[in-house]
Amino acid sequence: MPNTISAVKRVRQDERRTEYNRQAKSRLRHQIRAMRRALVGKDTKVAIDLLPKTFSIIDRSAKNGIIKMNTAARYKSKLHSKVKALSA
Repeated sequence: MPNTISAVKRVRQDERRTEYNRQAKSRLRHQIRAMRRALVGKDTKVAIDLLPKTFSIIDRSAKNGIIKMNTAARYKSKLHSKVKALSA
């Protein structure tokens, strides 16, 4: 239980931040899942259309600290190479 006014405020901020982070991580996971479904289904058009939006969400997640920069780079690299292999 927080004892000071600043500790009470910190608890409120932490709850707000946790909820934001949870939503952002969920949004990231759903987008990557949709991208992988398109790749597994060999749907080239959908995969190419989803690529910029997926990269944008990955970059924003890395910028906001939801995932690390190297993780973001790894996701982008793997997805891009799979899209290139699918479209070739």
